[in-house]
Amino acid sequence: MSDDSSSRIASTLREWISTAPAGAKLPSSRELVARYSASPVTVQKALRSLSSQGLVESLPGVGTFVRAAPATGSGDYGWQTAALGTPGHGLLTQPASLQPASTNSVALHSGYPDPELLPERLVRSAFSRAARTAALVGRPPTAGVPELQAWFAAELRAMTSAGMAPVTPRDVVITPGSQSGLVTAFRALVGPGQPLLLESPTYWGAILAAKKAGVAVVPVPSGPNGPDPDELARTFEQTGARAFYAQPSFASPTGALWPPDLADRVLDTVRQHGAFLIEDDSAHDFGITAEPQLLAGRDDDGHVVYLRSLTKSVSPAIRVAALIARGPARDRILVDTLAESMYVSTVLQTVALDIVTQPAWRTHLRRVRHQLKTRRDLLLSGLREHAPAVQVESVPQGGLNLWARLPGTVDLARVVRDCETAGVVIGSGDEWFPAEPTGRFIRLNYAGPNPGAFADAARVIQEAVMANVESR
Repeated sequence: MSDDSSSRIASTLREWISTAPAGAKLPSSRELVARYSASPVTVQKALRSLSSQGLVESLPGVGTFVRAAPATGSGDYGWQTAALGTPGHGLLTQPASLQPASTNSVALHSGYPDPELLPERLVRSAFSRAARTAALVGRPPTAGVPELQAWFAAELRAMTSAGMAPVTPRDVVITPGSQSGLVTAFRALVGPGQPLLLESPTYWGAILAAKKAGVAVVPVPSGPNGPDPDELARTFEQTGARAFYAQPSFASPTGALWPPDLADRVLDTVRQHGAFLIEDDSAHDFGITAEPQLLAGRDDDGHVVYLRSLTKSVSPAIRVAALIARGPARDRILVDTLAESMYVSTVLQTVALDIVTQPAWRTHLRRVRHQLKTRRDLLLSGLREHAPAVQVESVPQGGLNLWARLPGTVDLARVVRDCETAGVVIGSGDEWFPAEPTGRFIRLNYAGPNPGAFADAARVIQEAVMANVESR
């Protein structure tokens, strides 16, 4: 019996416990073994899970019993409102993409791929091998494990234009995930109170990181084909900004892949203003019908600071990313990472390196590309057939999601709530704008579980939209 078996036993017992009185005795372990045709180890694991959740308590030699529900706290925490003041990060709730969803829901809101799109076997094997090495007790160099630095540098060199000076392993600083990398880049390269240009809409995590770093966010209009280059140039002129955060490849949420001429114009603008372009390549491993187009591969004078994470493509449990920068910018980034996290776990770095250097890693990525295309097309066809009110303005060539516009008179918050009530969890597009939203949008992740239910989900979304269109 597997871990899934113990989870199923625990789930069944949890349902029974929910209706049982406090003190009710559970069947003995022997009875549970016979009832579920499970091993004693599997049954004990299920019982330990219930105990850790505070649902049962075991008395040696007597049995396992349902715990009484804990008394509801009645403390008055009102004083904390004044003590805490306004939240520095600007958020009072979790973003929709981080909200949990029930297993019975069609989850189109998450920013992560379904576990079946991850290299589980490679991850398990890599952890097993790492457990037999000095990684368990060793501390890495502050900038990262040298072999992992070299791998990230080699990956970028492979996509660097001819004639450009390639990056070196020393230019790479390993960070504990891309979110930490964003905060570090904004704090080290921009600084509190200084302007940072962001595409609008853009990744909600970048908006949050900018607020944590204390920078002044300045939105630049962007869409399915990338930012407006003329507006970008004007904004640089007006603000005197020295940094622009962007996602040139399969942007979240729009899915945009910048064409080469736009990439050249943006780079020219950045160079003219003596500024940095912070390139977030979070969807690098999720190309479907195109390859990522890296601005870092077109720059050898330090204007582009490049961020790539392995968390989404390898495993959410392996929070490993790299910031690649040259010159004094790299040194400032390293100093900031020391103040923020000191270093990244040697075990996680060793595991990440093991996975991405296995021959099976490339095979896995090819398989994921095919699976993403199938899922994307399933969701698109479901929307076209069953949700005509949902307009997908551009079919993404990579990434994990569709960016869709709803009628301008729709009550977006109610659409989201009604969909969730009907078992379809979607994300409001409002969270992806650093300033006021320019329309009613939703972001739909096609990399989540249960793609066979996409057509039914489209029907639910259509019904919710039509039920909440406001009359003018």
